Amino acid sequence: QVQLLESGGGLVQTGGSLRLSCVASGDTTCISAMNWYRQAPGKDRELVGAITNGGTTYYPHSLKGRFTISRDAAKNTVWLQMTSLKPEDTAVYSCKPVGDCPVVNWGQGTQVTVSS
Repeated sequence: QVQLLESGGGLVQTGGSLRLSCVASGDTTCISAMNWYRQAPGKDRELVGAITNGGTTYYPHSLKGRFTISRDAAKNTVWLQMTSLKPEDTAVYSCKPVGDCPVVNWGQGTQVTVSS
């Protein structure tokens, strides 16, 4: 099984920064990449970025430059660094593994609220 735990969210003013963490535990050998998503109330889940085990990152064009994903393989941790935050970044952020993992226990996500 793979367990995921997100943390680092909170309340921040417009223009501020936050660093979210995603820690994977259990049998993580099945994970080949990690995606970060967000979901705001009443909206569809949105992919905000991804990182492969080799360190290759992907960001949607709309977020490129403000969001940065990094990882520490030894700690099974992936971070999402967010800068120049805007009210429209308010959402629950969660990480999801990419790979043929038979059982994944999703985390609760972490709430990010950006005040105007």
